[in-house]
Amino acid sequence: MMVSYGNHDFPGRLFVVEGTDGSGKSTQLALLYQWLKSEGYPVLFSEWNSSPLVRETTKRAKKKTLFTPATFSLLHATDFADRTERDIIPPLKAGAIVLADRYIYTAFARDVVRGCDPLWVRQIYRFAVEPTVRFFFRAPLEVALERILSGRPELKFYESGMDRGFSDDREESFKIFQGKILEEYDRMVDEFGFTVVDASRSIIRQQHEMRRIITPHLKGVNKF
Repeated sequence: MMVSYGNHDFPGRLFVVEGTDGSGKSTQLALLYQWLKSEGYPVLFSEWNSSPLVRETTKRAKKKTLFTPATFSLLHATDFADRTERDIIPPLKAGAIVLADRYIYTAFARDVVRGCDPLWVRQIYRFAVEPTVRFFFRAPLEVALERILSGRPELKFYESGMDRGFSDDREESFKIFQGKILEEYDRMVDEFGFTVVDASRSIIRQQHEMRRIITPHLKGVNKF
């Protein structure tokens, strides 16, 4: 199943975070962003499924629950291709740091759980830039669920995996769906060399670990 991705000689650095919903990865990336800015590094942020090219199409289709697994996968790949061209490669060429909240591995986990062929999904993203460091924030499913439910009145249709028919109950479907996604991430740890972070620890300890790990990779990055 091994698929090689784009090794590059850009002077910039690309750090990505992955994890199930509720793992706390976004909080950690936001803290890292603020720290890098305060240290004087040029740093930009890129978020999964945020390209204006497909955002409205995705939003309308989600409201009408029109997605098939393949459609879902291809729309996200289109989003990623647009952001790679506009938001990731240019700053890397300019010597900046790019922080990505979710990367291709989100597709490798979610799309496979939705029924897509693992090799097919990996082939779609062969154009992706190889990250400098890949963080996987691993949180126990119970912890992730508690964080998600405490932050919103109800779970959304697709984030709960309701389109897969796991359960008629959204909370139960979410548990099953996210559990299967977590299994896919665990399978990818060795395949892609994830740096695994115990996301059940305190926010401060996780952040210190992130900074310690990326610091050696900051050598050669010009500050403002």
